[in-house]
Amino acid sequence: MPSFVLAVFALCYIGMALGRLPGFKVDRTGIAMIAAVVLVAAGAEPLERLADAVHFPTLLLLGGLMIVSARFGAAGIYEAASAWIARQAGRPIRLLAFTVAIGGSMSAFLVNDIVVFAMTPLLCAGIARRGLDPRPFLFALAAASNAGSAATLSGNPQNILIGQAGGLDFWAYLAVAAPPAALALAVSFGAVALVWREALARLPAAAPAVRPPVDRGQATLCGIALVALLALFATPMPREIAALLVAAVLVVSRTLSSRMFFEEIDWPLLILFAALFVVNDALAATGLADRAVAWLAAEGVLPDRAAMLAPVALVLSNTIGNVPAVVMILKLWPGIAEGTLVGLAVLSTLAGNLFLVGSLANLIVAERAASAGVRLTFRDHAKAGVPLTLVSMAAAVAWLVAAGQMRL
Repeated sequence: MPSFVLAVFALCYIGMALGRLPGFKVDRTGIAMIAAVVLVAAGAEPLERLADAVHFPTLLLLGGLMIVSARFGAAGIYEAASAWIARQAGRPIRLLAFTVAIGGSMSAFLVNDIVVFAMTPLLCAGIARRGLDPRPFLFALAAASNAGSAATLSGNPQNILIGQAGGLDFWAYLAVAAPPAALALAVSFGAVALVWREALARLPAAAPAVRPPVDRGQATLCGIALVALLALFATPMPREIAALLVAAVLVVSRTLSSRMFFEEIDWPLLILFAALFVVNDALAATGLADRAVAWLAAEGVLPDRAAMLAPVALVLSNTIGNVPAVVMILKLWPGIAEGTLVGLAVLSTLAGNLFLVGSLANLIVAERAASAGVRLTFRDHAKAGVPLTLVSMAAAVAWLVAAGQMRL
């Protein structure tokens, strides 16, 4: 049975690396679900262990934050932010700066995948009206969403998982992660501005200013809810309960159907998490992972130092994806030190900017842009993605070592 489990595990993560099941329209979520079902059906993962294998607090926190983010969208906040950014197109370099600043700051406190999902088509439409090439701005949005989300434990799915699994303090993490995240935002702006300087030098066409309506009452309620959520994160209340409590309050509305908010939940992402929890638990139960970790520790090659963790995060994030990579690492490497967890959160997130396949946020931007008639290629992304990732990760490693979080 251990050999069977190892084979299923390997095939699952090969599928994560490929992104799809060759010859079929089965994506990463479908691959993970199939692997989990096969392991349960074969008895390698008993039914009675499923409740312990799936980390429900992480799923609840992520679902709660998705509802909070959906409420922001319903209030027109994403649409207003995108339209305001597009109105800065009279000076393309200024437009780029605002895209990075707003995309990064919103992604720090709301799940970045949802932020880019909402803003990408709106930004495409606004920039198209001005006759500008939307690609540098969309790449900047993706890079900024990754960089900004690295600052908090609520900014992206992998950080949510790391924070929950390690019991990390929200505000203590922010104090450590905010500086490298802010630097990564600046590097993202600089790299895109340099690589796409010719496109950014073009003069925009005149276009009527579009000012989408914003429900000020709803927007105010969302702002209060976000402040309340962050305040609750500073209390002993479990973060998943805090997120669900705020989400429950926001669902109550006289004008908006609660079903609308539930439809905005990224169910495939939650299923991906749950399925990977099962796959990794089955492998952990064989004892193979424990022996592998013990061997790595004995050989002195366990990635518990910044100089070793950075390339591991870079490779895994751009092959199997940063979310599957973090799920695997946390399950197969028990007892990770708090400083290493902080480093894993920062570095695995920043590593997602290297290639187009490095993070879910990048893929969402590409897919949403394609539906708006804008094609983002792997090569175009890499032109700015490679330098900005290497520089921002090197700076993050230096900061983590200087802050005493990790050894070099």
